[in-house]
Amino acid sequence: MIIDAHVHIYPEKIADKAVMGIKDFYNMHIEYDGRISTLLREGKAAGVDKFIVQSVATVFEQVCSINNFIAQSVSENPELIGFGTLHPDFPDIPKEVERIISLGLKGIKLHSDFQRFAIDDERAFPIYEAAEGRLPILFHMGDTKSDLSAPERLVKVIEKFPKLTVIGAHFAGWSMWERAEKALAGTGIYTDCSSTLYTLSPERAAGLIHKFGADKVLWGTDYPMWNYMDEINRFNALPLSDEEREMILGENAVKLLTSGK
Repeated sequence: MIIDAHVHIYPEKIADKAVMGIKDFYNMHIEYDGRISTLLREGKAAGVDKFIVQSVATVFEQVCSINNFIAQSVSENPELIGFGTLHPDFPDIPKEVERIISLGLKGIKLHSDFQRFAIDDERAFPIYEAAEGRLPILFHMGDTKSDLSAPERLVKVIEKFPKLTVIGAHFAGWSMWERAEKALAGTGIYTDCSSTLYTLSPERAAGLIHKFGADKVLWGTDYPMWNYMDEINRFNALPLSDEEREMILGENAVKLLTSGK
């Protein structure tokens, strides 16, 4: 089984605007339109079986509607597994965590660069406290514009919340992989390889996998960013064993989703 562990989806009526916003923020080409129909068509054609889908609340007023959208999308498409969203300014975080769980969502996605808070800001601590031991949090990690999602900030979080299950996206530090490796390799967090293989050499990517542990790495595409077949081919070019490939492509995600650890 192949599971894409890092997927962004948007409602039909705002998909074009959302994708354009991402394109402008990163000044990068985006392959797809962010729609569920495109995801399922292109992902399945590349051999992907399941997709962990998410969206980010840039302001706290969006939290409930986004969580409702993700839950509805999952209920209508059995290939999808949903992660909810939260925001540090949301007025009742523990209650929304309970609702996320009741909706059948399996984790929480945070993107501090979009949401304008530092990962280790005390404003976000109620999220970590409410999720600790209950839901994994997928953190966007790394940026060239700010240090809000810097690897060193995540270190402070995992030290304060040792029972929190953490996924540090993009090898735990997009554009700052040496810092991520130094700060977070060996800490036991999960990471994913989304939005990394297009720029790292196969040898460097495999080296990061071995530093974090092949049993702690998830395969992801960061849909709608990259072409599915290109991402599959990039991953297949990594110097890994068959056992490592199977873990990263699906087994690790299954373990995480079933055990929460």
